[in-house]
Amino acid sequence: MAFTELLEQAGGVGLFQALQILTFFLFSVWVPFQLVVENFSAAVPGHHCWAHLLENGSGAPANLSPEALLLVSIPPGPNRGPHQCLCFRHPQWQLLDPNATATNWSEADREPCVDGWIYDHSTFTSTIVTEWDLVCDHQGLKPLGQSIYMAGAMVGCIVCGFLSHRFGRKPVLSRCCVLVAVTSISTIAAPRFPVYCGLRFLSALGLSSILLTSAMLMVEWTTTSTRAVTMAILGSTYIGQMAVGGLAFTLRDWRTLQLAVSVPFFVIFLISWRLPESAQWHVIVGKPDQALQELKKVAKINGHKEARKTLTTEVLMSSMQEVASAKSRQSVLDLFRLPVLRWRTCNLLVVNFFLTISYYGIVLDLQNLGSNIFLPQVLFGAVDLLARAITTFLLRFFGRRTTLAGSLAGAGLAVLANTLVPQDLQTLRVVFAVLGRGCFGLSLTCIMIYKLELFPTSLRIITEGFLYPAARLGSVMGPLIRMTHQVLPLLPPLSCGVIPIAAGLIVLFLPETRGLPLPDTIQDLERQRSAAARGGQQEVVITESTWF
Repeated sequence: MAFTELLEQAGGVGLFQALQILTFFLFSVWVPFQLVVENFSAAVPGHHCWAHLLENGSGAPANLSPEALLLVSIPPGPNRGPHQCLCFRHPQWQLLDPNATATNWSEADREPCVDGWIYDHSTFTSTIVTEWDLVCDHQGLKPLGQSIYMAGAMVGCIVCGFLSHRFGRKPVLSRCCVLVAVTSISTIAAPRFPVYCGLRFLSALGLSSILLTSAMLMVEWTTTSTRAVTMAILGSTYIGQMAVGGLAFTLRDWRTLQLAVSVPFFVIFLISWRLPESAQWHVIVGKPDQALQELKKVAKINGHKEARKTLTTEVLMSSMQEVASAKSRQSVLDLFRLPVLRWRTCNLLVVNFFLTISYYGIVLDLQNLGSNIFLPQVLFGAVDLLARAITTFLLRFFGRRTTLAGSLAGAGLAVLANTLVPQDLQTLRVVFAVLGRGCFGLSLTCIMIYKLELFPTSLRIITEGFLYPAARLGSVMGPLIRMTHQVLPLLPPLSCGVIPIAAGLIVLFLPETRGLPLPDTIQDLERQRSAAARGGQQEVVITESTWF
């Protein structure tokens, strides 16, 4: 008996599954708060060098306005405002002459900021940039910190797989909630930026573990017929993306904002402690008695009292033997033994890597769109909702390959078009950015479905575990590419535009899966390939189909 049949005996889709979906929906809504909070807590305000004349009581002539004192203290920058990283060695009083020009001072009169910076606090009262002066020569530390955070997420997905198999899904989920809460709250007391980055690394490690263990519990307590819907609900991060913009608009101090997005994880911990452990995990590790207890608890919640008689240890042992035998046949080497699987695996490794490089290079650099960063964050969440809503229709009418390749190309073209728009046309830049973000959201949803259809059921979980680190590595590289902005200003936007277009071209070499039966075995995959090569349709008797 397959394990999913045991779930049907325990009620299938009932009150327990509804409560579980609601719980994990709350998890998915709150996760983006941690992911994109640095768009606001690490915002770079307007700034210029501190100068003695700009201080009250500095002995400057009383008849001079602050603008005049700024003019003689700070040279003009490339944007015709005060230079952000240079100041005059000595006051240039001659610049007060209305006829004075830039030729009235030389390069030798300038020097880098030596006494710190003065920041504009009109938008944010404080950020980590103002806290540790992450500007000018140190501005590369901000994207470096974001890459460290993403590296924590990459390590977390590796560690989580081992720990959740060794100790169970529920203990890992609960402890990671505490880890995220404690480390995130501790960042507000970090004395130095390296300490802050270390705490963010641990927070990302716990956050990725929460995502993965939540997905495991959702899948392992859900029947096949409702799995697609429940996983779509688990991906409802767009609500959190919209809400974080409003929260940051209300809380303008980075410590207060960080505290607000961290404390709820203690509540999530209390909720997670009430969740049942995965009965399937108990079966896999050879604990049928505990699995039976969990199944009977679920059956009781769902109102299936007769399950007390039908769910027995003998039934669980039979299921355990089937799971163990299926597990023994699975190996990551199977992805490279056959040419058809090897090509698909290598192709998707590159596409996943390219997609996340560009995606995180864009969503973590919201300030590049202009001074108002609150509205774009809300629009990003709204367009993500729209993209997920129309994905099903696009996949049905245009197919997986065309939709994915087209959305990747559209995202790249939107980023490149945004690069060509002058900085003063902020509205047009936001329009292109939102369009690109929507295409990226469509790509992420499409590839999540497409890659499951390209591999047989026996290798699907292994494939997901193999491709996920490639995507995490891309998320690490995205912010690092932005560090080159100081030397090559056009490299980051050009990279984020060209890379998804290249990924779209690579996708065209994958087969179309629309309308094809979902393959269960490698033999099913070979039969589909042979039928496609002959240009005909060959009937394959499989219970699931990729039609929506």
